[in-house]
Amino acid sequence: MTSFASRALAFITVSLLLLGCQSAPQPASLPTDDLVSAFRQLDQSLASDRLSDAENQLSSLQQRAGGDTRLEQYQRQLAEAYLAQGQQALQAGDLDRATKALSHARSLMPQAPALTTGLDGAINQAREAESSAAARARQAEDKRQEQARQRRLAAERQAAAHQATEPKATPEVTAPRAPQARLIDPHATSSVIPLPMLDNQDNERLRTLLDSVAEDVVAFRCAVRIEVRQAKDYPWVAALLNARIKRLDPGFTPRLSQVIKPTRTPQLVLSPARP
Repeated sequence: MTSFASRALAFITVSLLLLGCQSAPQPASLPTDDLVSAFRQLDQSLASDRLSDAENQLSSLQQRAGGDTRLEQYQRQLAEAYLAQGQQALQAGDLDRATKALSHARSLMPQAPALTTGLDGAINQAREAESSAAARARQAEDKRQEQARQRRLAAERQAAAHQATEPKATPEVTAPRAPQARLIDPHATSSVIPLPMLDNQDNERLRTLLDSVAEDVVAFRCAVRIEVRQAKDYPWVAALLNARIKRLDPGFTPRLSQVIKPTRTPQLVLSPARP
């Protein structure tokens, strides 16, 4: 009986302890440290070679936790990542990208210039090699052009020498053709050309007629007598005729004279020069 009571008491005691454990309040979860999260993101950016993101994240951490001893390590790690990126760009022949990566690395580690010396020297050597190659290419192009010029000059000299040895053909002498009269009889002392369109004020027909008159005046060096009804008509006819003569032969100055005959139809009297 005593043994049964002891076992029952022990059972009850264990049950109460278990119940107490289940009903006891659980401790609240602690808030995550935002700096730990920020450093974790920086690690991920570096691991993924997202150097621009890593640089921005590092700059933000430097402002928020300037005294954290881990920052210098990450700063050097980022600088080394930029140097590695610069080396890859240099091997690919991309000097501009390599120079930009070098600039990032220098800005991250200004107190350690020796860290960037190797990449800096390699970029300078690559640029010098590139410049030398460009200079050699220019020299080769200049040489090619000079050779082409020399060949062209030699061909021209050969053609000139060949032409000099060929017999020269005697040019045919062609007698100048005698001028053809348009309105006058060049063998007559004078020829009369009526101007009825002056009375009708038909300036279009007057201009057309004076085109032909000017050709005869120039071809046969004619003196011209302008007979009009009114003195005001003479300057008009003389100006039109002079303009056409100058267009045909600027060096020739015709001899023009005026006659007023109110009762006669206007006309021109052309007198060719005698040989």
